[in-house]
Amino acid sequence: MGLAPAPFNAWYFAWVALVPLWILIRQEKSLKQFIILGLVWGVGYDGLALFWITGVHPMTWMGVPWLSSLLIALFCWVFITLWGAGVVISWSFLWGLINQKITGKNLASSLIRVLMGIALWCGLETLWTYTPLWWPAISYTQSPHNLVILQLGKISGINTVTAVIIAVNGLIAESILAWQYKIKSKSKVLLFFALIVLIFSHVLGFYIYQIPIAKDNLAPLKVGMIQGNIPNAIKLYSEGWRRAIAGYTSGYQRLAKQGVDVVLTPEGALPFYWEDIIDNSSFYQAVITQKVPAWVGANGRDGDSYTNSLFTLTGAGETYSRYDKYKLVPLGEYIPFESVLGELIDRLSPLEAHLAAGKPKQIFDTPFGRAIVAICYESAFPQHFWRQAKAGGEFIITASNNAHYSTVMPTQHHAHDVMRAIESDRWAARATNTGYSAIVDPHGNTLWISQIDQYAIHQHTIYRRQNQTLYVRWGDWLTPTLLLLGGLLGLSKIK
Repeated sequence: MGLAPAPFNAWYFAWVALVPLWILIRQEKSLKQFIILGLVWGVGYDGLALFWITGVHPMTWMGVPWLSSLLIALFCWVFITLWGAGVVISWSFLWGLINQKITGKNLASSLIRVLMGIALWCGLETLWTYTPLWWPAISYTQSPHNLVILQLGKISGINTVTAVIIAVNGLIAESILAWQYKIKSKSKVLLFFALIVLIFSHVLGFYIYQIPIAKDNLAPLKVGMIQGNIPNAIKLYSEGWRRAIAGYTSGYQRLAKQGVDVVLTPEGALPFYWEDIIDNSSFYQAVITQKVPAWVGANGRDGDSYTNSLFTLTGAGETYSRYDKYKLVPLGEYIPFESVLGELIDRLSPLEAHLAAGKPKQIFDTPFGRAIVAICYESAFPQHFWRQAKAGGEFIITASNNAHYSTVMPTQHHAHDVMRAIESDRWAARATNTGYSAIVDPHGNTLWISQIDQYAIHQHTIYRRQNQTLYVRWGDWLTPTLLLLGGLLGLSKIK
């Protein structure tokens, strides 16, 4: 499964990669073995898929010694790997426990096992998305290459795709077990069901994919984007400040002359307090002169702390709206339990300033209508986009840095944004510091994507949309339905 997402992009492995774990759990009786099997599989998947986190090393540019930087990077990798593997460990334990209670080897028993396996996995992934740390959903293994299956996200979000993947794996595994038990007729039926689920889900996805986008498009919005390409090693120092002001000012001026309606900059494009930017900066003066609005990544004030924010600056030089990043990166943008551990954490942390989280239910209105907005890490949290889409968001804008890592991380990040555009059926413009910046349509097609680690400006037309998918209307209705149905049917088969 770790080979399915970037950088290997072998998305087809996801449709069979869970089969060995499923079979081994079915053949085991020990609760300890359930946990070990889940741990091994989870570490294999998350550890490989998330190895890019080690790219935070070296952090010598932050004043962290080389060896300390290496240890911090390894700790982060191990921690997030084990945290992500917690989904698989919990699933293996709970499903193995339930499996021991289900009687019978007939077809109905196998189908109930599959249903309960699907419900548990979807429920646990949903639970993990409400924690501070989340990234490697099983469904994102299909993005952005299997756009057909990702269209099912319009029905009930990413768990629609997850449910189909788990269903196919479970049915294949049950078919193999039936063959081992010499129940060949049952084995053939289960394998047939697996093929039916696989084929039908892709046919349904293809049908949704063929629905014309243009019919729901409203007012066009020509968005200009600037990819500043300021390395983190210099970003917070005088050389980085000089390059940021120069690069974003000149990029803004060029885009304004091309006739764009608005300019989008990345997360932390101008790493200064907003008051200082509008008080005396060449970028602000350029906006006053060209009179083209801009979405500007900068720092906001929150008492004694600061926020990672995106501001709407009108052509008249007024601050129209502000969004403060809500989902901060644990260990990266804040230290968990810092208020409890106090001075010990402060000594271990390379962070000198305190970044405050934004409020959880912000609305981002702009002169062009209400937007769905996210800053960097928030792209991994589907409910963050769902809430804004349900509240009337008409298009998506995301701003990210992505300068710390190899191409693996920005590729996976782009995969998340593709899924968010599909689920909400919205156009998306994403600007990053070092790549990948992109334009994504409501079907998930990437219409333009930047080169990595290069300065770039680009303008593209996106459209406002007000239609609501089933997912936007009802949220993730599939997971509670599966949990309820699986629970009721499971009770009928439990000893």
